[in-house]
Amino acid sequence: MTNIIVGIGENKNILKACDAFKKENKNVNITLVQNDDDLVNAILDNNVDAVIRGSLPASGVMKELKSKFTDISRATYINGDGVEFLLTPVGIDEGRTLEDKLKIAIHCAEFLKKQSKKPKIAVMACGRKGDYGRSDEISKSIDDSEKLTEMIRKNTDFEVINHYILIEQAIKDNCNVIIAPDGIIGNIIFRTLVLVNSWPSCGAVTFGIDNVYIDTSRDQNVEGYLRSLKLAYNLQCR
Repeated sequence: MTNIIVGIGENKNILKACDAFKKENKNVNITLVQNDDDLVNAILDNNVDAVIRGSLPASGVMKELKSKFTDISRATYINGDGVEFLLTPVGIDEGRTLEDKLKIAIHCAEFLKKQSKKPKIAVMACGRKGDYGRSDEISKSIDDSEKLTEMIRKNTDFEVINHYILIEQAIKDNCNVIIAPDGIIGNIIFRTLVLVNSWPSCGAVTFGIDNVYIDTSRDQNVEGYLRSLKLAYNLQCR
């Protein structure tokens, strides 16, 4: 029997998703929790196969995990018809330094390799290369994107391309890791693609911990939560 723990907050779509998932998977036991402490305890429990945030708030859970694990990061897994990539950073307080983004890029690429997929990393900036000088903020972002691209090349053997602000080109080029300039922009990209335009997301995969934890949005629909349950189940079965 596979044991999955799911957080329940104000959005009850997660309950409908759990009911649908249990009908399709008779060998799964789903336990519902309603607070951060129980969710964190489940993540740390080796007898639990997978944990899904569901519709609980994220800040308390991530704060607690970051106090226990020094190498933790997240990436939203977007997977639909003809489109598949990890978008990161997506937490508004994540990806603040080049070193943070390098670590996240490596985590994403290693995750894809475990799924027998070849990583292709796109680094993003707040403007095109030709926009340099339009403002100090834009120039710094372009400088940072070029530095990060070089850091990834020097520290890994993964394919990496600096697409600057052209995220549409990164997706057309089938890049399966997209590194946003920072967590705020990454979060806005996620909300625009997934919550506004209904691109299919499986939730955010959490790296740097031993157990499977899928960090989902509080605002997801039933189908989105169902995809997260399927991802968690498939990951713990590997």
